[in-house]
This record gives sequence, structure tokens and C-alpha cells, in this order.
Amino acid sequence: MSKDTVDQTVVSTLEDFIQDWGLDAEITPETTIVADLEFDSIDVIQFTVALESAFGNKKLGFQDLLMQEGRYVDDLSVGQFQTFVATRLAAA
Repeated sequence: MSKDTVDQTVVSTLEDFIQDWGLDAEITPETTIVADLEFDSIDVIQFTVALESAFGNKKLGFQDLLMQEGRYVDDLSVGQFQTFVATRLAAA
């Protein structure tokens, strides 16, 4: 799967996820999940589940992205999700 396809799938999954939130936000690789899109922790987890479903792979290992040095990261960008998924899919 190409990086462009991965990037587009991450963005479209995110757009579907937030469509009823009433946000007027342009989603770019620099868009942050918590600061810009107002996710809380359960939203982040639900988004990762939606991504795993979109890619048909239940073992992308999002815990490696969401936790660093034993604690949850404060915020992630759309680009970080795109790169993580592309890397995991390429390694599979």
C-alpha cells in the first residue's frame, strides 16, 4: 500500500470519526489530535480502533505510538499517525 493511500485513509477515517463534532478544522499532517481536534483519551483509543478497522489489521501496535517511556504522550499530529501506520504496514 502506498504512503499516499495510507495518508488519505488516515485523513478520511479521521474525518468520518469527527464529522458530528461540529469542528471547523482543516486536517493536515500538522493538525494535532488533542489541541486542534479536541480529542480526549477515549477518543484517541476509539480512533486507533477505527484505523485498525480501516486497514483490516488488528495488530498495528498503537501502544508503541501512544506510550513513550512508560507514559501516554500528550498529543500527536495526524502526520505522526500517518507515518506510524505506513511504517507498520510496510513491515507486515
